[in-house]
Amino acid sequence: MPSRLSMTEDFSQLELDPVLIEALTLLGHDKPTTIQSQMIPEALDQRDVMASAPTGTGKTAAFLLPALQHLLDFPRRKPGPPRILVLVPTRELANQVLDYALALTKLTELKCAAITGGVNYEDHVGTLHGSCDLVVATPGRLMEYIEGEVFDCRAVECLILDEADRMLDMGFIKEMDRIADETRWRKQTLLLSATLEGKGLEKFARNVLTEPAVVHAKPPRRESNKIIQWVHLADDLNHKHQLLSALLNDEGTQHAIVFVKTRERLTALSAALDNAGIVHSWIRGEMAQDKRNAALARFKAGETNVLLATDVAARGLDIPDISHVINYDLPRTADIYVHRIGRTARAGKKGTAISLIEAHDMANLARIERYTNQALKRRVIEGLAPQHKEAKLPSKSKKKKKKLTSAQAKRKAKKQTKRKSQ
Repeated sequence: MPSRLSMTEDFSQLELDPVLIEALTLLGHDKPTTIQSQMIPEALDQRDVMASAPTGTGKTAAFLLPALQHLLDFPRRKPGPPRILVLVPTRELANQVLDYALALTKLTELKCAAITGGVNYEDHVGTLHGSCDLVVATPGRLMEYIEGEVFDCRAVECLILDEADRMLDMGFIKEMDRIADETRWRKQTLLLSATLEGKGLEKFARNVLTEPAVVHAKPPRRESNKIIQWVHLADDLNHKHQLLSALLNDEGTQHAIVFVKTRERLTALSAALDNAGIVHSWIRGEMAQDKRNAALARFKAGETNVLLATDVAARGLDIPDISHVINYDLPRTADIYVHRIGRTARAGKKGTAISLIEAHDMANLARIERYTNQALKRRVIEGLAPQHKEAKLPSKSKKKKKKLTSAQAKRKAKKQTKRKSQ
């Protein structure tokens, strides 16, 4: 009997219900990606799964399809609380996962909902008091309903933790542990992460997963080479502004996200772009939800072609047709760099990722190149070539001190004593 783990040519080979395959066809998805081919068979076998794959490679379908298949295979006899719980780090990602779940279930009678911040508490209560099959939630807001005994965890049969590494980075470990404990009657747990490295993630995974199938879905060349990456060396902040303006004014830059490291940097850069006459939107952490939604709506509608964002604000963003990701500031870690550039080249399209590098960024750039196992090309914009040579990292090798013999040590001590006496 052929193994279901082999690469599949189309979704019909994954033993999915015809209504799900028809929904995929309506969405224009006919062939599973690498992560889908490897993860879906394991999840359909009711195994716990721990999976990693780059962003933009179809992870959402990889966990939603087997979860929805379970609901279709074992239909409930009467209305009740959610049987599938999907935990995600941000409200934007929650809404995107919900939209995809609604698209996949449009030909079924399954009901899906989201629980996130930025919505009146009572609005969600009405949803949870009715019948629901699948809920997508952010940890903080979900805990409010668990504490208030509004959300019934006992009915959850499958817990899905999407972007688990991001939730841990955002400090949700207590909430994640509590939710995992409250759903202890579940039959299956799926954990997805951009990387499976890190002691925090490994410890958490050991606590919530039982003999999991581990899936490292390295995409094939046709998927992994979709993002063209390079760097521009900047002499100073003024040179950096000039490089960014040139890139944003280039007609090839159709829809760009520009990442900065702090809210203060975002404010300063936004003012600089205003002075340069570059129309843009911006989002940052601790931003009123209505203003955040308005900024994203303008960007998605094409009213502005540039979006400034901090990492906290941009987690979970899934905006189609991003042509460029520009790192005005490098992120603090290499895995966040991978997460950033994954905002482009989504749904099979190509994209470009550009980083603007000052001398103090070189050590961080070296870490990113080691992590991604590639040297990023240096490019020059005509008329804006750097005046300084590329900064070199200091060598880590240190000369070993010679071990002195006892006679040599005595002579050295005698010389030091003589110098002091002079």
